[in-house]
Amino acid sequence: MTENTLISAQIEQEFAYVDSIITAHTNAAVAKVNAEALQTYWEVGEYISHHIKESAWGDKVVSELADYLKRQNPKRRGYGKRSLYNMVKLYETYSSSDYALLTEQLKISEFVQSQTAQIASRPFVQSPIAQFHSTQVPALLCLATYTSHVEILNRCKSLEEKLFYILYSADQHLKVEELRRCIVNQTYASVMSKEKMMSPSMLKQYPGAEYMLKDQVLLDFLHLKEKHTEPQLHASLLENMKRFILELGKGDFLYIDQEYTVQVGNKRKRIDLVFYHRGLQCLVAVELKAVDFEAEFVSKMDMYLEALDRDYKKPNENPSVGIILCPSADKAEVEYSINRTMSPTMVAEYRRILLPREVMKKSLAEYCEYLKGQYK
Repeated sequence: MTENTLISAQIEQEFAYVDSIITAHTNAAVAKVNAEALQTYWEVGEYISHHIKESAWGDKVVSELADYLKRQNPKRRGYGKRSLYNMVKLYETYSSSDYALLTEQLKISEFVQSQTAQIASRPFVQSPIAQFHSTQVPALLCLATYTSHVEILNRCKSLEEKLFYILYSADQHLKVEELRRCIVNQTYASVMSKEKMMSPSMLKQYPGAEYMLKDQVLLDFLHLKEKHTEPQLHASLLENMKRFILELGKGDFLYIDQEYTVQVGNKRKRIDLVFYHRGLQCLVAVELKAVDFEAEFVSKMDMYLEALDRDYKKPNENPSVGIILCPSADKAEVEYSINRTMSPTMVAEYRRILLPREVMKKSLAEYCEYLKGQYK
């Protein structure tokens, strides 16, 4: 290594430090702006809620308030009648005793303190008619933007589900449209499921994989016919790779190649899709199937993973993971097939369209513990 190379590496490290300073303060500024906006909507919602509960205001008065605010500042947006009621919903949902009890049980403050801070020294605005002291917006809410909260409040039913999407959207850095899709395709049920079809080796080597990998993905954007072939599935996914990656897990999967060639003895084998997973820090082989799960799929995946680990995995990377993606799978057959495999493998199902099913309440305690561990 030459002296110039050493100097360049040192300078690059110093440049990277300057970049980290800018990024850190930019993120802090954005977070503070978001926190102040949420505090505004919280206080407005609290004030209106208080007057509605005291029977001082009705629907007509709220409409008149929206009109008044528009007259005071025609350029100001986001304070129409519907928006005002969303602010009321924000306040009433997260100021409830049920919310306080749930977050206390989950010890959620331990996670929040590592991700955001309380809004510093904000002034209380006193009403000229009566003293009205507003309360502080819960720090947890600052993990998501107000527009994300509106989606969550109006699309999620249970408090557990709402809390999950606040945490999940923060962890995955979801935009509003991405969050909306996650809610519609029931990501809550998929991520929180304790019945994922994962091999014992997967669970042992990657304890956090349950929360990083879904066991069901919605591929409605492919517009596949009910009877489709593997080449059709493959081609459609390649044309819609960005949306497929978002469905798998935004920010986690980095696409490497399709028809990835590995050498097995004297034969060359091709893996349908290969990704790198940032969270698991390993290669991920994805096999696409247009037919229901069959036991033979597992042995084929074992061969692919062995080839990747022997010849393609870098020394600093973890053992490769395999995902068999098929339209349907009998859980009992999957269990018998993967229970003795030494490879970290899972079977996931895909849906051409969203199938209606009840989203069961799942405990968030372990998911919160996982998130706390991620951000230590």
